[in-house]
Amino acid sequence: MSTFVVSLFLPYTVDFHHVPTSRRPSPPARKKTRKISFADSKTSATLFSGPTPPLTPTTLAKEEFFSQFAQDPALLFPRPHDPRALVRSDAHVGDWGKSQYFNQPKSRAGALPSGSILDYAKVKDLIDGEKRKAAESRKSPRGSHMSREQSHERLFEGKTWTVEPAVQGNGGLTNAIRAVADAGDEMEKYWVGTLGFPTDALVETQKHEIHEKLESEYDALTVFCSDSDLDGHYAHYCKTILWPVFHYQIPDHPKSKAYEDHSYKYYVAVNQTFADKIVASYKRGDIIWIHDYHLLLVPGMIRKKLPDAQIGFFLHTAFPSSEVFRCLSTRNELLEGMLGANLVAFQTREYAQHFLQTCSRLLIVEATNEGVQLEDHFVNVTSEPIGIDPHATSLAREEPEVKEWINVIREKYKGKRLIVARDKLDHVRGVRQKLLAYELFLNKYPEWRDKVVLIQVATSTTEQSELLATVSDIVNRIESCHSTLAHQPLVFLKQDIAFSQYLALLTVADVLMITSLREGMNLTSHEYIFCQDGKASPKKHGPLILSEFTGSASVFNGGELSVNPWDYQKCAEAIKLALIMDDAEKENRHKKLLGVVTHQTGGYWASKLIKALAKVHEEHYTRQSTSIPRLSMGVLAEKYKAATSGRVFVLDYEGTLASYGPDFSIVLTSPQRVLDTLNDVLLDSKNIVYVMSARKPEELERLFRQVPRLGIIAENGCFVRPFAAAEEQRSDWVVFADLDEMAERKTSVRGILQYYHERLDGSWIEERHCSLVFHYDRAGDLDAAARQAGDCANHINDACEAQRVHAVPVDKAVLIESTNWSKGTAATHIFDKLREELFHGEERVGGGGGDAVTDFLMVAGDDREDEVIFRWANALAAKGRVRDVFTVSVGKRNSEACATLTQGTTGLLTALQKLAKISLEQEAARKT
Repeated sequence: MSTFVVSLFLPYTVDFHHVPTSRRPSPPARKKTRKISFADSKTSATLFSGPTPPLTPTTLAKEEFFSQFAQDPALLFPRPHDPRALVRSDAHVGDWGKSQYFNQPKSRAGALPSGSILDYAKVKDLIDGEKRKAAESRKSPRGSHMSREQSHERLFEGKTWTVEPAVQGNGGLTNAIRAVADAGDEMEKYWVGTLGFPTDALVETQKHEIHEKLESEYDALTVFCSDSDLDGHYAHYCKTILWPVFHYQIPDHPKSKAYEDHSYKYYVAVNQTFADKIVASYKRGDIIWIHDYHLLLVPGMIRKKLPDAQIGFFLHTAFPSSEVFRCLSTRNELLEGMLGANLVAFQTREYAQHFLQTCSRLLIVEATNEGVQLEDHFVNVTSEPIGIDPHATSLAREEPEVKEWINVIREKYKGKRLIVARDKLDHVRGVRQKLLAYELFLNKYPEWRDKVVLIQVATSTTEQSELLATVSDIVNRIESCHSTLAHQPLVFLKQDIAFSQYLALLTVADVLMITSLREGMNLTSHEYIFCQDGKASPKKHGPLILSEFTGSASVFNGGELSVNPWDYQKCAEAIKLALIMDDAEKENRHKKLLGVVTHQTGGYWASKLIKALAKVHEEHYTRQSTSIPRLSMGVLAEKYKAATSGRVFVLDYEGTLASYGPDFSIVLTSPQRVLDTLNDVLLDSKNIVYVMSARKPEELERLFRQVPRLGIIAENGCFVRPFAAAEEQRSDWVVFADLDEMAERKTSVRGILQYYHERLDGSWIEERHCSLVFHYDRAGDLDAAARQAGDCANHINDACEAQRVHAVPVDKAVLIESTNWSKGTAATHIFDKLREELFHGEERVGGGGGDAVTDFLMVAGDDREDEVIFRWANALAAKGRVRDVFTVSVGKRNSEACATLTQGTTGLLTALQKLAKISLEQEAARKT
């Protein structure tokens, strides 16, 4: 059995004509301390150039120090050119197809379509032109008339190449899976993904060689997508539409590319290529684990081809609220794709709840705390935060370069308090907000101006030019107002730094400041906490200032200094609090945070989710209607005959004993065959029969007036009329709910229902004693009505959760009921009363256990409301409290029932009639 770990980019890539080198960025030679002179200032204009500060602080000079290493991929790994080396958890790399680290082909996808909505009419012509150009290029023979682009591509034909660690992709995922392997787990895994660069320029023989090498030596299956597909998928749909929306940034301005519907076609194409690759490699029993927002459609695509496959999906980013997600034009397709998995997992419970609410609201399905109930199966939803690999990080920190950089930074900033930060310069990471808060701190607390330095590493992209200009203005303002000849309070780097420098900064920092506006999980904070243990530097236990909008904030539970990035005053105060915090509080906070980091590791995350996926897949398999065995009439009859004490039947009415009436008609009628069958079963004095329904007590009394001894459970467990041993002994209704309290709850819900009723023609409200039903079966536009119903259910669940009220979408209606009572609570009450009334509270041995009150229990139902009583009955059997238990589903949905009747209501009535006949035969045998 293999586990496919599927993400857009493999943890490996290919470098053509790459010559391995051991050149690493070393700290500059330390100079002897001497008297500062004007000449010195011209030669010491780098970040870590020695103890002599520059005369004039300039960002350009600091960047010059790093530029000599900027193109060296060895910077990014503690062990250069080792494809299995530890990688950065949040590598900040350039866009796809623009590699600055390796010698790789350029994209043949052509220029991106115009970003202006005014040019929308030109997009189709541009795409058609690209297709014609590509077709002509394929037809033309390779000769002397070769374009410059084609000439560049020929450079890769027949050339040598090496496998290198990828700088692009999900570093946290890569480290987590490798941590599982390093821990000795014998999991047989295969990575599935692309190489991270355009591959149209490679000939088929090269692709085959690369695929074979990666599969045989690195357990990786390479997915080859066309340059145009991957460019449209990644640069267009993922980065300009999905990424902003998932981080609460709705594209609502004229320059937005959200209007480009054609980009979704590329997204579908890439997802389909991944699905086809996995299906072609799949063997029965394999585990498929799909990762992140690039591949939302893959679970559903695989499910169509492999109905029984074990599929898990994990979203590493945030998941927005339904109000934001609904802005996507392809919202339903994306949700349905995710729901192709057995298990959908998120970083935090908040994101999982957003997903559940979104499914309920947009797909009009029932969402519970455990997952989403679809028409024919259940999808589990959970949350499990990812972590780092502490062991591998500890080894990387032992590298000589890291230790050298620690000494250099300590000497350079001796006597200063260091606030460090490393973020990608985009609209999500909150760099602008951080700098404004820091500027306010310097203005508000001038006594700290000469004592503190903020080192902000900000990797930028060309697409964020407007943001970069704004940030540059703030940087220039801070420098001009607060820099002196001897001190520079802000070091702002518009590029990344070496891995060794990164670890050194985390080790010697006094404070780490993260002000993301929204982020799935920030593993930089985890690495900082681990590096602050004091083992590599005298500085230790530095406080963590962390945005409350990161997933990590929900994991740390108060050990950090939580801030709202938009509240600049509080952020400035948090900086001061971190700087003046006493050692005892620092240690207490760090101890709490380190406990989380060392427990919630990447390896723990991976192992726990894989186990959870295996568990839910097994549950789903056993609950599938095709997996549930048919009810054996022979076994049922045999156990029925063998029962020596009372036999108990708990039977659902609508959809089980009788078919649903038209459109949930209020006027109920029951087929005579149902009434006759119930009376026949009740002729046997051993038999106790209860019928369950969501209807009101008075309706059910009228319906079953011809079966006077019948026990009835009304309004899904809020009312019970006990079974009567004789007609004259019939008891009154037992009311479990406080009707006055329920009336108050209904009043608050009724106001919400009235709001939607007035806006939806053809809708109507049915009122019961303990529940309400909002019907829209008479609406003219059922699709529009369904959307309103989804909003209605979501509104009620959000507003009335504290009142223990739950709204559930059902067929052309929304059912609003109390969560305090169910068919399961009613059944528990019935069994307790049976023990008390039939056996006078004494324990009675019936074939299965010391406190059994019956030998035989049969429960039948067909819908979601019956699952709770199936679960209750199966638990009785597992505990030995009932010897023979039959839980029977007459529907086609997945169920916890242990048997099914494929003939539906007709099959159940036939089975009951056969049991009644057995009673008659036994009675006749006793008389003779």
